[in-house]
Amino acid sequence: MEKAKIRGLEKSRLKSSLLKNIVPITFLILAVAGIMLSDVSLGFMANELYRRIIRNTIMILALIVPIMAGMGINFSIVIGALCAHFSSIIVVSADIKGLSAFFIVVVMSMVLALICGNLIGFILNKSKGREMITSLVIGLLGTSIYNIVFMVGYGTIIKPKNDSMLLSNGIGVQSMVDLARFKEIIRMYPFIPILFIVLVTLFIIYITNSKLGVKLKAIGESMTTANSLGIEVDKCRRYAIVISTIIASMGQLMFIFDIGALNVYTGHLNVDVFACASLLAGGATLAKANLKNVFVGVVLFHSLFIVSPLAGQNLFSNAALGEYFRSFIAYSTIIFSLIMNMKNDKIE
Repeated sequence: MEKAKIRGLEKSRLKSSLLKNIVPITFLILAVAGIMLSDVSLGFMANELYRRIIRNTIMILALIVPIMAGMGINFSIVIGALCAHFSSIIVVSADIKGLSAFFIVVVMSMVLALICGNLIGFILNKSKGREMITSLVIGLLGTSIYNIVFMVGYGTIIKPKNDSMLLSNGIGVQSMVDLARFKEIIRMYPFIPILFIVLVTLFIIYITNSKLGVKLKAIGESMTTANSLGIEVDKCRRYAIVISTIIASMGQLMFIFDIGALNVYTGHLNVDVFACASLLAGGATLAKANLKNVFVGVVLFHSLFIVSPLAGQNLFSNAALGEYFRSFIAYSTIIFSLIMNMKNDKIE
């Protein structure tokens, strides 16, 4: 009887563990299947995966602190990406070069993200319980303002030193801006992106174990209880968004610097969706996320993201369908993860 009970408990624990990790397990199976269908070499896969980890990890890390504070997925990380774009365009238009250009664009991005993060935090505090949809709308609004500035204001109100960036009519920035000066720095010092990832990761660990982290966890559990304990809920939530926005700006800088070019009007699109999908693919939920979810998610999601076009092409003999696989995977990841999270919550 006792052996039967022990076996029953072990089966129950195994089932519970499988259900909790069903999303990363599913993505692991899909990634392996995709690699087999795409017939890519391990060398190609490793090289592409490394580049994607370097480019995307910091943006995913930007989502952790707001989730810790019970604010769900912060889709307004798009604003952090726009701060990085704005700073890069200003530095290039001022024709600043060398390491000074790199440090100026990093500092400028952080300052802009600090200002924008405070504004976003203030707005989200006015929409408690609806943070995710509000942050999504904030990202869309920020994109519209950004486009107006660089489509209409640049060349009229803002006079660039580098006229070659302007369109032929003298108003508006060209759709592509050359960031070769930053790409060259990354080539000279290839450890910089890795250093940024390590620093941001250590910062997240520090925040998690600090007094602020304890307060954010308490707020995430219950804002009412946290408020009764004397915690300044609105202030701490605003800090969480500020931290998230600053980290997102650094993540986008590493992304565009590694590419060496900036797609001015579309380079920020879907950064929130892909970061969210990667985090959820790593086993995170809307209420709980950690560093393990980030690093497992970026490997699983981007492994599948790399091979999906080739797998789709080989499977359907259609290159266009292969490309559509990318968007399908990103959005289906979010839906699948949310469904499984809700199912697990009901079981618990």
